[in-house]
Amino acid sequence: MRFFYTLILCSQMIFAQDISGVYEVAVGVATSTEMLEQIRYWEQFGYRIGSIGHLNADETMQLYGHASALTSVRMLHQEADHGLVRIMQWENPRNNGSGLTTSLRQEGSRWGAMLTSSVMNITNHAEDAITKKIDTNLVPPIWTQIYPVGKGEPFVDKAVGVREMLLLRPQVRQVFFERFNYQIPNYGKINEQSFFKSSQITHFGMVVRMNDTEKLKFYSDVLGLLHVKDETSTYETSRGGRPIFDLRVGETYYVHDYDDPRSSKNFMEARSGRLKIIRLPEDAQMEDHRNLTRPGSLGMSLYTLKSKNIGVLHETIIRSGVTEIFPIQRNEFGEQSFSFIAPDGYWWTIIG
Repeated sequence: MRFFYTLILCSQMIFAQDISGVYEVAVGVATSTEMLEQIRYWEQFGYRIGSIGHLNADETMQLYGHASALTSVRMLHQEADHGLVRIMQWENPRNNGSGLTTSLRQEGSRWGAMLTSSVMNITNHAEDAITKKIDTNLVPPIWTQIYPVGKGEPFVDKAVGVREMLLLRPQVRQVFFERFNYQIPNYGKINEQSFFKSSQITHFGMVVRMNDTEKLKFYSDVLGLLHVKDETSTYETSRGGRPIFDLRVGETYYVHDYDDPRSSKNFMEARSGRLKIIRLPEDAQMEDHRNLTRPGSLGMSLYTLKSKNIGVLHETIIRSGVTEIFPIQRNEFGEQSFSFIAPDGYWWTIIG
């Protein structure tokens, strides 16, 4: 399999710049009221209505593998060409999705991370919602030093790091982070006019359960994303990961980052649009939500990528041996599009 992926990689190198970082996350809803609620919600983070489109049940079956009339709204964020949100209203939803969970510890889990200038502002609203018994769970802001910037002396040197928090609601799962004493110019642009002063989604997360990374090579060797980082973390060393992924004492997990090909392994030159994969061992105890986070499900249920050579990429994915791939057709916005299931069991849609 690795040899075959290498052959694909050689033929794909010409087209490496034709794939972008993760373009959007889809949020499934069941009613027009829920659609309006989601539009209003994402507007508070600086998004605005872009395109609106429709498909009938036969068309959605051919593109998304679920027969139901569909109305979608794409939410834009300033001038960003990635990190967008698509709200998908299904006349007959496949299922209720993952619903309200207490952490991101589910195989098939999806979430979006966003830069903000005040995690405490969002925390205040989350705590207020919990007090008012509105379905909300929260991992409060945790101090984390992500990049190698030196230890520094408390109360003497600048504290360089982030405060990151996790907000869980029945239909959305979001990580927010606030930077302190450093900037990465192309990794998130805050909409200063927004209520929560937030950027577009900077990275999109997934949880997988496997002992090796062979299946994950699909994202670099076949799709052409830039593999920028592999890290190992443990219960003892990961203060943030401990509650966010409900780690058990002594447990180890692995982080694999795949970026827009225009990005860089130099973290100061990185671009947002990252796919962040959290990998736990095969024997890790967790629920399998992959069928609850695919099109037709409620909540966060799809990631998309954009390609300038969608026909070439479609043929490349077919040759890679994926078990399920749909033909190219027009999506609800009139764009060339197709869907497939990656080797790790996650559903993806490509847009031309």
